[in-house]
Amino acid sequence: MPGIYLDHNATTPVRPEVLETMLPYLTERIGNPSSLHRWGREAREGIEGARASVARLLGCAPAEIHFTSGGTEADNWAIKGVAAAAGRRGQRLVTTRIEHPAVLGACRYLERRGFEVVYLPVDALGVVDPTEVARAVDERTVLISVMHANNETGVLQPVAEIGALAWERGVPLHVDAVQSLGKVAVEVDRLSADLVAVSAHKIGGPKGVGALYVRSGMELESLAHGGGHEHGRRAGTENVAGIVGMGRAAELLLAELVTTRIALARLRDRLEQGVLATVDGVRVNGHPILRLPNTTNLSFAGVDSQDLVKGFDLLGVAAASGSACASDDPSPSHVLVAMGLGPREAAGAVRFSLGRQNTEAEVDRVLGLLPELVARLRRLPAL
Repeated sequence: MPGIYLDHNATTPVRPEVLETMLPYLTERIGNPSSLHRWGREAREGIEGARASVARLLGCAPAEIHFTSGGTEADNWAIKGVAAAAGRRGQRLVTTRIEHPAVLGACRYLERRGFEVVYLPVDALGVVDPTEVARAVDERTVLISVMHANNETGVLQPVAEIGALAWERGVPLHVDAVQSLGKVAVEVDRLSADLVAVSAHKIGGPKGVGALYVRSGMELESLAHGGGHEHGRRAGTENVAGIVGMGRAAELLLAELVTTRIALARLRDRLEQGVLATVDGVRVNGHPILRLPNTTNLSFAGVDSQDLVKGFDLLGVAAASGSACASDDPSPSHVLVAMGLGPREAAGAVRFSLGRQNTEAEVDRVLGLLPELVARLRRLPAL
């Protein structure tokens, strides 16, 4: 029996249309996009076409899109690049306690180099208060970084309101939109964002490619030097096939976003309501409304989430016990702890994240397997 993949927040399958678009750039169109001959021009045309497609998806100018190796590099570039460009004008950053490890890691890097970072709390539903963000900003603040949607809970943050407050104070806003792209609208002006990080493999594109939107006029230092690639801001020969694939994935999203969002929300609700109806001792973590349409994070009392995920794996079902970037870390989720969950509640949390190819039959099969699996794990002696 085929497996059931419910871990789309970790990564998504490459869409057949995307693979078909990429293949010529892996076989025939072999040129370096910086070369002047025909082969180079073909590669350059592929990149620029993809840049225009990603720009249309984000509602910005193509020149404001800069391709990277993924969302982690885009986040690091935004945070470290702004900090480096600011020089001695200010050494204070404002972020939240629930950010992706890419953002938190970049902030800790800057802390070791003398920067002050304010990590704002969230409420019990996982939402940061915009007034708290505004209160944390002072004349030394060079950047605010708040994610659009949390990768573990799916909770949407009020980034548009935060961005408006940031503009009033003349402080740029960086938004990690890696998890929200493809599930809800991500338009840079509506978010009031100056820098937006996105990734291809979360939207049906290939791994190893992403992009950073940089608003025109933003001061941003490069992370990599040694060439004039990406408008002179990121040195290194571009991943042509990956970039072309990301562009194709962006084109497909533009046509499907509304219908996909509705379908995913129906499947998510079917799964969530089914679990709550058939298994005792389950709580939903996060905001009931302000969240991604494909994501539910559930805590199972008396069960270790890693055991549940491994048990599901043996049954042919993929779920997650937290962020894919921290899957080897046995400590409780920093996101759930920030929301006020106790160690046991956080340790029993499992994330189910659906994708466009999932079906009602698959959801019902999972609901059929879950009660017995949970009951069996609860019968195990506590360590």
